[in-house]
Amino acid sequence: MKTKVYCLLVILMSLTACQSQTKETAVLVPAQEFYQQTNNNKVQLVDVRTPKEFSQGHLKNAQNIHLYDQDFKKRITTLDKSQPVYVYCKAGSRSAEAVEIMKASGFKTIVELDGGADAWKEAGKPLEQ
Repeated sequence: MKTKVYCLLVILMSLTACQSQTKETAVLVPAQEFYQQTNNNKVQLVDVRTPKEFSQGHLKNAQNIHLYDQDFKKRITTLDKSQPVYVYCKAGSRSAEAVEIMKASGFKTIVELDGGADAWKEAGKPLEQ
């Protein structure tokens, strides 16, 4: 009887562990991989920098949702939580903060640009005005 209970507990713990692993995923990727995944693909691409930074150059098809705007949490609700969201900032700090907010808000897959727009420029990738 103890063996059956033990086996049942192990199975339940395994199932719980698997569910928590598939709950949400946040991935940090280098500029080249980020470019390959976002270039010429219709994706949800979010720039969390200030509007001024955004106007000085941003990734193609990015939408500007400034992290420190009072309505940031409200504005991200317009995104599809079941689809991947690609996010970046200038160097990586603000996008990391945005990723945590998005995970807490129920986004399933978040892809963050490692090093932000600075790394993007260093890799020779294009910015739009």
